[in-house]
Amino acid sequence: MLKNQMEKYITSQKDIVELHTEEKEYAERQGLLQGVQTKELEPDARFEEAYIERGNKETEEFLGEESSEFLNQPIGYFKKQKNEFMYLESKWFDLINVDAVSIEKDDVFATYDVMLGLKLQKKYESGIKKYLEENLHGEGARYDLMFDANEGVWSLNFALNGLDGYKEDLSVGEAYILIYGFLFRLAESIENKQ
Repeated sequence: MLKNQMEKYITSQKDIVELHTEEKEYAERQGLLQGVQTKELEPDARFEEAYIERGNKETEEFLGEESSEFLNQPIGYFKKQKNEFMYLESKWFDLINVDAVSIEKDDVFATYDVMLGLKLQKKYESGIKKYLEENLHGEGARYDLMFDANEGVWSLNFALNGLDGYKEDLSVGEAYILIYGFLFRLAESIENKQ
């Protein structure tokens, strides 16, 4: 799972393997960097090459493609633009078996909802639930998890507000970095329970 994905990523790189902190520390623990020259990337560079679009929550109508500059917006943007959601695809999410990640403001609970597809087998249900229950806190401790047998993907929704490190003044980019770290640790916890 995660280890295989990391090995593929490391061997696909040329002379220097570019990693962020989570991947580098994981690869070191797994002994994957022996004889490999690495360069640690800045956290805010993680989603520079991501595909980003905005859509209408009600109709799912495409509202526009955005550059990585959009990530500098405050997360409160979604409070003002209540009808919008943001969709982000990244090679980094592929690494941890996650489909694109979307964020929107939940009108009922007044939280920021995170929605994604988790490419893990159904047999990992108890491990996923255990991780979510142990790592989502406070008012944001709620989540929805449903397996789509046709797609072989978990549909996972949770409140950004429930993550350690959440603050109301995060930028959209900082929110995605927080989400990525949470999902990376989920992937590692599932792998450790095998």
